[in-house]
Amino acid sequence: MRRFASFREFYPFYLSEHRHPVSRRLHFFGSCGVLALLAAAAWTRNGWLVLAALLCGYGFAWVGHFFFEKNRPATFKHPLYSFLGDWVMFKDILTGRIRL
Repeated sequence: MRRFASFREFYPFYLSEHRHPVSRRLHFFGSCGVLALLAAAAWTRNGWLVLAALLCGYGFAWVGHFFFEKNRPATFKHPLYSFLGDWVMFKDILTGRIRL
C-alpha cells in the first residue's frame, strides 16, 4: 500500500484515479445527491436520508471506478484522504479547475 505524508501529496494520485470523464461525472452527481439528501434529512429530520446520502455518494462513485476507471476506489486504502479528495474534486469541478 502506497503511503502519503499529506493530503497535498495524495490529491494528484486521487486525480490520476479519476481520469475517465464518466467517472468524474458520476462522482460529481453522486456528491450533488449527497448534498440534496443531507438537506432533506435536516429539513425532515429523517435519519434514513443520511444513510441514503452515503449510499448515493459511494454508489455513484463506485460504479465509476468499477465500470469506467477499471480500478479499486481509493476509499478502501485511504478512506479519509479519499473522502476529502471527493469534495476537493467537487469544488474543483464547480470552479472550472477540472472539466466535468
